[in-house]
Amino acid sequence: MASAPSSAPVRVRFCPSPTGNPHVGLVRTALFNWAFARHHGGTLVFRIEDTDAARDSEESYAQLLDAMRWLGFDWDEGPEVGGPHAPYRQSQRMDIYREVADKLLEAGHAYRCYCTAQELEERREAARKAGRPSGYDGTCRTLTAERIAAYQAEGRDSIVRFRMPDEPITFTDLVRGELTFTPENVTDYGIVRANGAPLYTLVNPVDDALMEITHVLRGEDLLSSTPRQIALYRALAEIGVGPGTVPAFGHLPYVMGEGNKKLSKRDPQSSLNLYRERGFLPEGLLNYLSLLGWSLSSDRDVFSLEEMVEAFDIAAVNANPARFDLKKAEAINADHIRRLDLKAFIERCEPWLNAPHAPWAPDAFDAAAFEALAPLAQTRLTVLSDITANVDFLFLDEPVADEASWTKAMKPGADALLTSVRARLAEADWDAETLKAAVLAAGEEHGLKLGKAQAPLRVAVTGRTVGLPLFESLEVLGRERTLARVDAALAKLAG
Repeated sequence: MASAPSSAPVRVRFCPSPTGNPHVGLVRTALFNWAFARHHGGTLVFRIEDTDAARDSEESYAQLLDAMRWLGFDWDEGPEVGGPHAPYRQSQRMDIYREVADKLLEAGHAYRCYCTAQELEERREAARKAGRPSGYDGTCRTLTAERIAAYQAEGRDSIVRFRMPDEPITFTDLVRGELTFTPENVTDYGIVRANGAPLYTLVNPVDDALMEITHVLRGEDLLSSTPRQIALYRALAEIGVGPGTVPAFGHLPYVMGEGNKKLSKRDPQSSLNLYRERGFLPEGLLNYLSLLGWSLSSDRDVFSLEEMVEAFDIAAVNANPARFDLKKAEAINADHIRRLDLKAFIERCEPWLNAPHAPWAPDAFDAAAFEALAPLAQTRLTVLSDITANVDFLFLDEPVADEASWTKAMKPGADALLTSVRARLAEADWDAETLKAAVLAAGEEHGLKLGKAQAPLRVAVTGRTVGLPLFESLEVLGRERTLARVDAALAKLAG
């Protein structure tokens, strides 16, 4: 049976399980499906795989929806939106799966398997020792009625297995080209547990068929299950489930982490929440994730989601594993921060200017002072959470100075230099250019260039050796507070 014809309206699905926090590999899959659907003017179906009651949770389900909204992904069918194929949570579709499983059994596409776990393992081990494939050996494929009755009399449980065809399965992967799987490497597999609960291997193809999915874009780790699913799609067509077509498949490359290992959801740097908490922009993070297997052009890494949608081609996805590079992700995010207009930048910073992120009292925040320095801060941030360390000196009673910064800046002679700087600042007009000239003149008195002359002043006033342009910062901080902090530093040096 052929794959979905290219003329069919594109329908893709994103179907995560609500287990734990969303991770960046999952987000990359969602992004490619979303971009593919939007590029082709198609439909994105957001479906929830929540058939594993032991691992799924409502908290994780809520996090998935929140993550999709934060990332800016809109879906055409699914939770909160509805659609013609509702419900979109698999836990609410159990009757559908039971009915399909019964039809597959009746049509001979599936059978009951009474093998015990011990028997299966003994036969697998024997096959491995003999150098044969260790998949299911088909013992229960042709059980007689008498043998079935005997097993049932013993009280044996049974699972439902799908009967794989005794012929190779070939398909053209949208990323990897033509692939062939031989029968000995793709054996019969379980689709319903002994307790009657349907498995992923059944529910996903059934939902794909009923929801008329035309393209399945998913991770490379699921590639080995694809021939099984193709065979099941064909069986579903024969029993009248779905439109009778097989979706086209595209398997996305692995995302690699530290030590050349596949990035897993247990790796700290894989958690989406980590990037949200640090203040990555959704568009910055998605721009970087899109580069894990795809690119807009060979000489351009930074682009908008709109530009990605316009150019996205699944055939251009690289099949080779992609390495997650945090430094590059941060650099691309910084570029997107600089792309914001000033009003949007200020709005994006707001969560980090208020409790619980901000270290100052709520009534100490001065919006006008922040807005005055916001253009300078915008050019320096890697992530939005950096904003608090850049502007905290404006809103704290005293600057936060660590011992290393103090020691680095307050070298011998710093007290004399600060005394000269203070005298000139006290008499200067309070604008950035005049303040710079005053510190430059004080430095010349001590044989110092501007860089070294301003170092003690910066730490005295801001607490840090690096930060926003010093003289613009002093202009906003004001004469009284600046001089008071210089006096405090001089008193500390004298003590």
